[in-house]
Amino acid sequence: MASKKREVQLQSIINSQNLWDEMLLNKGLTVIDVYQAWCGPCKAVQALFRKLKNELNEDEILHFAVAEADNIVTLQPFRDKCEPVFLFSLNGKIVAKIQGANAPLINKKVINLIDEERKIVAGEMIRPQYMEIPLVDQTEEELAESQYESVGEIYNMAIIKPDAVLRRKNIEVKEKIIKEGFVIEVQDNMFLPEELVREFYSHLADQPDFEEFVSFVTSGISCVLIISQGHEQEVIQEETQPQDEAEEEESSEHQEETHIKFAPVVTKKKRDSLQEYLERQHISEFCDVEDNVSRVSVFIDMLFPDFKTMKSMNIQRTLALLRPEVYEERKDDVLNIIQNEGFTILMQRQLLLSEEEARTVSKNYENEEYFNRLLAYMCSSPSYILVLLRENAVEYWEQLMGPNNVEDAFAYHPESLCAQFATGTFPINQFYGSSSKAVAEKDIECFFPPQTTLALIKPHVTQEQRLEILKAIKEAGFEISLLKEIYLNPENANKIYFKITGKEFYKNVLEVLSSGTSVVMTLTKWNAIAEWRRMMGPVDPEEAKLLSPDSLRAKYGVDILRNAVHGASNISEATVSISNVFTEDNSEDEEQ
Repeated sequence: MASKKREVQLQSIINSQNLWDEMLLNKGLTVIDVYQAWCGPCKAVQALFRKLKNELNEDEILHFAVAEADNIVTLQPFRDKCEPVFLFSLNGKIVAKIQGANAPLINKKVINLIDEERKIVAGEMIRPQYMEIPLVDQTEEELAESQYESVGEIYNMAIIKPDAVLRRKNIEVKEKIIKEGFVIEVQDNMFLPEELVREFYSHLADQPDFEEFVSFVTSGISCVLIISQGHEQEVIQEETQPQDEAEEEESSEHQEETHIKFAPVVTKKKRDSLQEYLERQHISEFCDVEDNVSRVSVFIDMLFPDFKTMKSMNIQRTLALLRPEVYEERKDDVLNIIQNEGFTILMQRQLLLSEEEARTVSKNYENEEYFNRLLAYMCSSPSYILVLLRENAVEYWEQLMGPNNVEDAFAYHPESLCAQFATGTFPINQFYGSSSKAVAEKDIECFFPPQTTLALIKPHVTQEQRLEILKAIKEAGFEISLLKEIYLNPENANKIYFKITGKEFYKNVLEVLSSGTSVVMTLTKWNAIAEWRRMMGPVDPEEAKLLSPDSLRAKYGVDILRNAVHGASNISEATVSISNVFTEDNSEDEEQ
């Protein structure tokens, strides 16, 4: 009886339409186990629900319920079904559905939605506009297709396996995919969870070496791509040819008289599927593709839980620039407006522009008589550049800036930034913004060029701590481009620590490194070398605990030699170390 009581407390019982309607008034997230009277609620997930309830400790915004489909009109589509169904109600709107007792996926969905609610309550993000899913009697495939139709795309998922990533074949694969006209919507280098690998490669499950294959795929970093079709049709031009000899003779006889020329006929041909294209390019051995809509939908939910929401809301990045005068005098006022308008600032920097960069952000004024003076002005003092994120960011920032010139701004858009921050130096808009999503990506790469550094996790760090460090690296915005576990004997250690091989203390370094395997990786983001060194903290963990208590060395370091992590100190050192450790003909890479 005590056990039954706990279950009732954990999951409220909904067995009428009135109780269902009351449940929709719950604040926050309600996870609903939909069941039939003859088979009862799903017992398999109750332990998971109890664990989530205890660990998340969010009684105000996290609720669990069981709902009997037989007695609730809204749940009529689920009657006479034996497979468990879990619905996710967010403030009264059904925003997600999971069929089957898929505990890992349910766990991930709950944690992501609760994290969002916490950030919304704390004012750290705006509430996403979730699309309510229809509770109609659809097949899983139909439901997945309808979800994709809502964002206007059908997606493939591609996995480039760890050995190919280590040999940098992911770069070649991505270049060829883009060249063919496919669009890489999202990509990430990651350790794949075992349950996803087993499901993705379920067609190989009866192979004798399947367990060994799963271990191989989960042991290293894979490159995961979500790919849309782009422009599916290719235009092919062909010259019209006479149909037979008689037509050819007749054409020859009248050619001089009529001067008829056959115009090229434009025909359209459907592009190969992604899998067919990869095979034709002889790169399919590096990359495995899933094109089943419903399966891809499930995999996206597991690996990229924010992707569908961001697509449906059209979340974009754009580049914004404050010209020197506004930056020097009113930067704080502008930043307050940017934040109040719902933008998230992803990156920001002060920069003295080159002439080419100044031309890029001043091209609207190249026909004006003051253009050369404007360029000189832009190159003489630093500007302030930001990468902004929000719904419809490109268009929204463009509207917020207002017209190109001050006269039009005062006349037609007095509330615009152009009017509010006008100066007497030039009659121009003191702000720049990317003109399209494609231009924004080019601008961002130009002003925030990605940089790669070498990073190392030392042998004394436990496996659990390694995973925590890797998670922190991803959360800091780094892309883990390459990664391998390696035993740093003197020969291998010299490839990374070549700057100190002649130092007296180097033998102590080698002793620490030889105590086990290290994780060596390349990290990529803008200003990566400085950012990674900041994230590591001071060399001595005791000093790090005082000066930078959140740094990795403060958290995981033991002493000045066993200080958990290492990184290149400059671009030259990073380049040489990466070349030494990650080379395509490296025998260890091939063995890996």
